[in-house]
Amino acid sequence: MMPRTRQNNINGKVLWIFLLLLIAVTLLSLFVGRYPAPGFTSFRRIFEDELARSVIINLRLPRIIAAILLGMALSASGTVFQTVFANPIVEPGFLGVSQGAAFGAAFSIIFLTNIAWMVQISAASFAFIGLLLSYYLARKVRYGGWVLRLILAGISVSALFSAGLGILKYLADPLSQLQEITFWLLGGLWSVTWGDLFFVTLVVCIGIYIMYRMRWRINLLSLKDETAFSLGIMPGRERTLLLISATAATASVISISGIVSWIGLIMPNICRRIFGADTRYVLPASMLLGAIFAVVCDDLARVLLPGEIPLGIITSLIGAAVFIILLG
Repeated sequence: MMPRTRQNNINGKVLWIFLLLLIAVTLLSLFVGRYPAPGFTSFRRIFEDELARSVIINLRLPRIIAAILLGMALSASGTVFQTVFANPIVEPGFLGVSQGAAFGAAFSIIFLTNIAWMVQISAASFAFIGLLLSYYLARKVRYGGWVLRLILAGISVSALFSAGLGILKYLADPLSQLQEITFWLLGGLWSVTWGDLFFVTLVVCIGIYIMYRMRWRINLLSLKDETAFSLGIMPGRERTLLLISATAATASVISISGIVSWIGLIMPNICRRIFGADTRYVLPASMLLGAIFAVVCDDLARVLLPGEIPLGIITSLIGAAVFIILLG
């Protein structure tokens, strides 16, 4: 068996490799697109073409930053949920968050306005409502332990919002509103601007920071409450703080990206294959690997076809294939 100190050194080196890979992918992504020609934009062209420079600064850069935040938030939240609930197939939005955000976006498109910032606010608001409803129902249910009650409540709330979304899609104008709802549900970062980043960056960074600072305590929260309490932590209070942080980060990125699945499910499982069950390394590794995956998928969405492919389709296709490999 490898000594713990040596294993920690190896884990640290792997994290540095992930970080350097993320930096490399980010820099390369700035020059990938369909202008001035499909493929890779030469570095010299940036200085010669003012429009190419504007495309990189005002379109590609905020989009790449949004993809990084998206990958980090979903992967970190997935790690927290899967560890706390001791379930490796739990996604970040299962507590009614994703379906609540989808319902909120559709509600804004139909009854309020289709302006981007209003759709984002509505999606984020209903995502938090989904979490609050799940928490409230879990407190009222008498069956099973707290974790089981929260899971059952999340499933119920997600089903309610899913039914509500179906009703809204039925009421939507098929020539305009229904198309907008459908594209939002498919997920994508094509409309992200610097203003959108200002809306979500603070919430996402705070949520990620809290999860990162508590990463060594997440292992203890996967134990029984009595065992965790005997080791010096307050399981109820700290579990609630982590769930709120994960949900806040998830709701914020979903509000600008739409529903992007599989990132929060696959990345933690891959990292556990590499680092074991220790969330001190699994959490930061998931964040870095999730960011890399989101940026690469967004690049593919931009360049594979003349018309942009929704990001959610790319992540689902690749994520499902990776999941099949992990099952083998």
